Amino acid sequence: MIRDVGGGGAVDGGRTVPGAIKRRQFLFLGASTLVLAACGKIPEAHRALTPRRPITIDSLMATVPFYIAHRGSGDNWVEHSMSAYENSVAIGAKAIEVSVNATSDGVLVCHHDVTTERLAGQDVNIADVTFAQLSRLLNSSTDWLGPAAKPQPIPRLTDVLDRFAATHVIFLEDKQGTNTRALLATMAKYPRATEHIVWKTWAGAAQYKLVQSAGYRIWGYFTDELYPRAAELSADFDYLGVYSTATDDQIAQVVEFGKPVIGWEIHYRSMRDRMSRLGVAGMMCSNLPYVTSTTASATTDAFDSGLRAAGDLPWTTDLGTSVQPTIDQATGSISLAVEDIQSYLMGSTCPVPKGKHTFACDLRWPKALPDSNEHAGIAFGQQDDSSYRVRVASRVAGYHVAVRANGMIDLFSREAGSINGVLIGSVKTDAPVVGQWIRLQVEVSTDTVRVYRLDGATWSLEAAEVVPPGGYFWLCKNYVAPIPVEFRSVSVVA
Repeated sequence: MIRDVGGGGAVDGGRTVPGAIKRRQFLFLGASTLVLAACGKIPEAHRALTPRRPITIDSLMATVPFYIAHRGSGDNWVEHSMSAYENSVAIGAKAIEVSVNATSDGVLVCHHDVTTERLAGQDVNIADVTFAQLSRLLNSSTDWLGPAAKPQPIPRLTDVLDRFAATHVIFLEDKQGTNTRALLATMAKYPRATEHIVWKTWAGAAQYKLVQSAGYRIWGYFTDELYPRAAELSADFDYLGVYSTATDDQIAQVVEFGKPVIGWEIHYRSMRDRMSRLGVAGMMCSNLPYVTSTTASATTDAFDSGLRAAGDLPWTTDLGTSVQPTIDQATGSISLAVEDIQSYLMGSTCPVPKGKHTFACDLRWPKALPDSNEHAGIAFGQQDDSSYRVRVASRVAGYHVAVRANGMIDLFSREAGSINGVLIGSVKTDAPVVGQWIRLQVEVSTDTVRVYRLDGATWSLEAAEVVPPGGYFWLCKNYVAPIPVEFRSVSVVA
């Protein structure tokens, strides 16, 4: 599943971006008092959805875009667990994607990998153990979902089909590639199965032909090595698939064949929007509650829950759990400590309200400070949730506030595609102390940005007549060294 410059002071200060700032005004204030209104957390609201009539393949695809819960929406719940499938359906999913393996005694189970090492922590080949032996293991996603995510048993396929085959659409894939006849025999036990089950397959495989002869519709998905053969292969499938990292030209090539195209795996709203612009009809989505919405679900972080909120994600999902920050439920904080420049999307609180709004957070270096000129902080004002990292070229423009280890606080703007930021203003504050929290607040209006540091004495700076910013923001670690920086008490106030 799982992939600016606010540094270099003189370099940043020496560049200008035409049109980014009409006029710059800086206001440096002494100690003052500023009160930030407290905002309570909005609890996640799940609504049970029992369709008034069964959802079929045809009714699913009658709406564009249509959504499929990839692995049961694995950004939100333990993938391919009964809990994930049930939660996805409860928030409105009309379709789920189910990966299948078979145990040594022929029990079909819902599991993506052919071994259990990634999720259960033990390197067991599913084909080599009985279902009774496999049932002793639990799948855990605490390193992706947070420490409070409860481990889940591996469900039998028949239990999932009993629950959903008559009411929802299921995209089913044989991961071992050896279970075609067993799956056909199982699916045949469910009435009108051909109206509810789509066979999912890599477009270079051949097992689907037997399934197709039984009356099932087939989704063939393309990977990079198959695009040169796309015209030849696409004729055999009812639906076509493109991966989220496919180029615009590759996606356009597949869309031109005139069959419904499904993009996978969709984690961010910007992925959804790109696919839609290119003519993709379906979204196989890993982050269903967030991607299917257009408004914020919360005004504060959920770190004290021990769970990553829907929409909160690292800058990439291509590198797996290695880049997911660590959530500490006890301190209600999140730690960015990857040996890389790192950012973390606060999508649960995005898009922020238009007009005047305020971001606030605490940040600290809990163990050691980075080099004196290195920094962490908040990036904000991005028009969408495309990856935004300081010191790394990004597709979207935006702003970022950098708190340096020497105490300087800088405000930058940055054009899309640029590595270097444009220094708007700076203020010298007390140097951070290891283990002590810094309270940072950013007030944004239609043409002004004000930045405050509120722990101890209060310092602030102001930039007037800036371009109205967009509605997405990130927590940022802007240096490569694996020195952790923590954030807590993140909030957005309209």
